[in-house]
Amino acid sequence: MSTIALLDRIRHDWQVREPDMATAPMLTFITLARAQSLLGDAVRSTAARADLTSATRDLLFTLYRSAPPEGLSASEIAALLAVSPATVTGSTDRLEARGLLTRTLDPDDRRSWRIALTDAGRALVRSHLPEHLAFEQSLLAALTPDEITQLETLLRRLIDHAETNGLV
Repeated sequence: MSTIALLDRIRHDWQVREPDMATAPMLTFITLARAQSLLGDAVRSTAARADLTSATRDLLFTLYRSAPPEGLSASEIAALLAVSPATVTGSTDRLEARGLLTRTLDPDDRRSWRIALTDAGRALVRSHLPEHLAFEQSLLAALTPDEITQLETLLRRLIDHAETNGLV
């Protein structure tokens, strides 16, 4: 059964089971969750073509876009990725073993490390990034540029509402 057929079935089943109940919010969240799962899995799959996991790819991309030359701390990376510092440590270990990043003691805090890309890490990001972006673009091809902007605007509004009102 296709995802759209499944969503239609869920909607129908709720309308039959609780015809007088406003189930629309739940159905919207089911649709968001299914889209995130389906599209997220597809995007994560591109990492394997670069011999990466989605976590290691995301760490490389984060360092590439956000790190100053001296690198970022594990806690800074974790905040940018919205993951735990322990997750960053595991990915860092794997990438450091491959020579894609370095870890040096932070001169301002000797309890902390600065993590930075190596030349090989930057080269891998530059070679993988176009393929990754092209794949994401192919997933968004069903929408016009204006619809993509509208989708992002609406999702950002939902995020801001939830955070501003203490709902999350």
